[in-house]
Amino acid sequence: MNYTDLFFKFFKFGIVGVSGTAVDFGVTYSIKEWLKANKFLANSIGFSVAVTTNYIFNRIFTFQDQNPDILGQYMKFCGIGLIGLTMNNFIIYLCEKKLKTNFYISKLIATLLVMLWNFGANFFFTFK
Repeated sequence: MNYTDLFFKFFKFGIVGVSGTAVDFGVTYSIKEWLKANKFLANSIGFSVAVTTNYIFNRIFTFQDQNPDILGQYMKFCGIGLIGLTMNNFIIYLCEKKLKTNFYISKLIATLLVMLWNFGANFFFTFK
């Protein structure tokens, strides 16, 4: 695979990520603000829902993968997502508590940083 192909996969991954971010932020906001749940619980649920939609779109659109072991592949994707979720919550915590950044700005920063992890891990492990 050449750098152009890699760039386009990353670009597609980013497009899927934008839709996942909308799902993530929408679910997080709804649970945190409307249901008055703990912000880290709301963040975890929002992130988890987005992981599922991102798996489907990345399998079809980004990686055009035909692996028949959908469940196994989804579990790998979720495992990477859980590592990403841990990183996401930790970055939010650092930004909020140490840098005094607004929760949603912290979440955006975390999302962008975790995207790099998610792409690399899924490129080399889930959809290799």
